[in-house]
Amino acid sequence: MFVSISTTGTAENPASDLGFLLHKHPDKVQRFTTAHGTAHVFYPESGEQTCTAALLLEIDPAALLRHGRGKGRSGSPDLALAEYVNDRPYAASSLLAVALRTVFRSAMKGECPHRPELPGRAMPLRIVLPSVPVAGGGPELVDRLFAPLGWQVGATPVPLDESFPEWGDSRYVRLELTGTLRLADALQHLYVLLPVLDGAKHYWVAPDEVDKLLAAGQGWLADHPERALITRRYLSRRWSLTRLAMERLALARLAEADDREAEEIDNAVPDTPEEVTSTDPSTDPSTDSSIDSGAVLPADAAATPVHPVQGSPTTGPESISEPEPGRSTVSDAVTGTEADGEGAGRGESLAAQRRTAILAALARTGAARVLDLGCGQGELVGALLKESRVTEVLGVDVSSRALTIAARRLRLDRMPERLASRVRLVQGALTYTDARLKGYDAAVLCEVIEHLDLPRLPALEYAVFGAARPAAVVVTTPNAEYNVRWETLPAGHLRHGDHRFEWNRAEFTAWAEQVADSFGYTVAFEPVGPVDPEVGAPTQLAHFRLTEPAPTTAETAGTTATTDRATAIDNTITDRTTVTDRTDAPSNDLAPEGSAHR
Repeated sequence: MFVSISTTGTAENPASDLGFLLHKHPDKVQRFTTAHGTAHVFYPESGEQTCTAALLLEIDPAALLRHGRGKGRSGSPDLALAEYVNDRPYAASSLLAVALRTVFRSAMKGECPHRPELPGRAMPLRIVLPSVPVAGGGPELVDRLFAPLGWQVGATPVPLDESFPEWGDSRYVRLELTGTLRLADALQHLYVLLPVLDGAKHYWVAPDEVDKLLAAGQGWLADHPERALITRRYLSRRWSLTRLAMERLALARLAEADDREAEEIDNAVPDTPEEVTSTDPSTDPSTDSSIDSGAVLPADAAATPVHPVQGSPTTGPESISEPEPGRSTVSDAVTGTEADGEGAGRGESLAAQRRTAILAALARTGAARVLDLGCGQGELVGALLKESRVTEVLGVDVSSRALTIAARRLRLDRMPERLASRVRLVQGALTYTDARLKGYDAAVLCEVIEHLDLPRLPALEYAVFGAARPAAVVVTTPNAEYNVRWETLPAGHLRHGDHRFEWNRAEFTAWAEQVADSFGYTVAFEPVGPVDPEVGAPTQLAHFRLTEPAPTTAETAGTTATTDRATAIDNTITDRTTVTDRTDAPSNDLAPEGSAHR
């Protein structure tokens, strides 16, 4: 296997700097031992104007048979050796990709201690590989993979036999890439895309391959138009690993859009075994239990203070009967439990009362297709599936961990097929327009808006009310006035550490009426939980009903308020669940997230 990397330079930036970047001296021929053969690095030419580095990989068939997986479901057809004999020419594949990583590891990481300014500099590059196997798609597939990365692609098919042109072309191409890029990026592109073109690897694909893919694809894979194809083929079509990688890539895109770290976004639920493996019967649609279990009561939960007005038991933030850690939005995730106490005289948690109020509001609209925006661990999704009227539920959350827990709590893997067809769990951001959210009868934002920074709230308003535009929207949020009734909540504090604001009834009413007026809805309000004559109920609910058709482009442009919101969310999230591989047969690794295949 052979690959050459060439560059040009000037007196100020000589081409021989390539030697510093590759950590290989141009005047030496160096030899490196790999698990499957010997790699030789040498420089056919080295000067100020032009410099070429070459990697020649000599394959040891015996070592390949000993260490590799030439046969079996993960083996490449080119590696199907018959007792050390192979009559096929070795072509660039995962063997060469591994050799590149082994020999040029520091260059791939962008490290150059002697010349630290070099790795960050883009340079004119020309990469030539005489023989590259392409499994389905031919030169067109090569162009689809490399062109979006800034390469000018030359993929010339290699004939089966030059003496018999009527036999046609083989599946091999001569690949030439030219472009101005960082050398580290170029090496990462080759490391990932050579096995993708081949469509197989010479070794078993383990879960750590996901980390390798995301590390090598950092900065370019998440935004690549063929990321689904690349991910699937790089991971040898192992569906579970492909889904995991796609979730992490989607999270990376959301984090980049919000200019935050992925860990800051995907923290909607505690990462503990108990949270991940527990199942809440109240959210399992296969049971009829109405008991809200799965919550852990603190030791002092029984000693609840007395409600100062009604004389009924209530609780504060330190004695929580219903944790709601899964309610999260775009970049503002819930990281703990909220101050939801027992309902006055009802023995029912405030979270359960919210779900009851939401279900009642949805029932009045007759909604059959419902969005749960910020679905968290799936409590409301499970309750909706118990409603025979509801034919489809789409749960959306930014946290992949929350979606994983929701799938387990809902028992999607064991759910009957007819019931599983009614639910989808997808990862998405609520401050960006999303085509998947259009066409639904109703949407629910349960304890979501207070986790957004106020300057980002108009983006959510437009994404939900302006772009998705369901016929009804139900919004719940804490009533700040009621906070004085939580005896353990210090004065001036919010109910939850991740809340960016909490509105009183007048503020919530003003916001809801402004949104309704801007987007063509009517709105009605109702309290949720025990009503205090002085401060109202602990939760306030707004029920929006659509009264106007979706505005045209011209009408939207003429409405200042709507236009302001539209410009705030100009970046649109594409439908990550409908990307198809145009060269391979459709596969169930692209099943909707949260489906029975999860």
